Amino acid sequence: MKRVINPLAFLAIILFFSSCTVVRQGEVGVKRTLGKIRPEPLREGVKVFNPFVTRIIKMPTRTTNIEVRLPLPSKEGLTVQSDVSILYRVVGGQAPQIIENLGKNYDQVVILPVFRSAVADVSARYFAKDMHTGQRTAIENSIREQMMSQLKDRGFIVESVLLKSIVLPSGLTKAIEEKLEAEQDSQRMQFVLDKERQEAQRRIIEATGVRDAQKIINEGLTPMLIQFKSIEAFNKLAASSNSKVIITGGGAPLLISPDKVE
Repeated sequence: MKRVINPLAFLAIILFFSSCTVVRQGEVGVKRTLGKIRPEPLREGVKVFNPFVTRIIKMPTRTTNIEVRLPLPSKEGLTVQSDVSILYRVVGGQAPQIIENLGKNYDQVVILPVFRSAVADVSARYFAKDMHTGQRTAIENSIREQMMSQLKDRGFIVESVLLKSIVLPSGLTKAIEEKLEAEQDSQRMQFVLDKERQEAQRRIIEATGVRDAQKIINEGLTPMLIQFKSIEAFNKLAASSNSKVIITGGGAPLLISPDKVE
């Protein structure tokens, strides 16, 4: 006689030996069964597995930020303190290889050691003052490129390396501030000198214009023109209705008001 298995009992057995998890957006799952890693990552969604023999390890694929405070050696042998942010992410397709080769603590195993090596190598090429000026971007890019050369084949993408809160040695900070102040004073003085030069040039141009105008007038005042203008003025005075005394010797007329004549 055949025994019929109760469907509810069968379902209870399946549920007892099964479990589920959800792989969310920005994550991938790595399935490990009896110690063996499945080479294909698990994408977003609900995943059912046997918890007794299988484990699903979730890994973030979104950008991760690691903040580190460490001393940076400079080219002249000084030590610069800095807070550094490392922005990186995991390549989802290589997550199984990362778990298999590096484990879950891959940031401590490979990210930070590679970063410390790269930052020490790059910062030693620059002077301490360069880390506080426009050279900071070049330093950040060099560190990132050096890290990428070692991490891209391991399944990591370094998006940015950001130097923050640069603390220079006190003596160097004072020297930089004095230099910047001197440069500002020099620029201010240069501005004043340029302004004075422009004003002097304006005055020269103005004086040249006046001189040229006077020269043109003087060259145009011939004796014949002066006599003509005198006669013209004499005619206008003679035609005036106001009483007056006009004295002339044939040259320019001289006007005398009646109240001045005794």
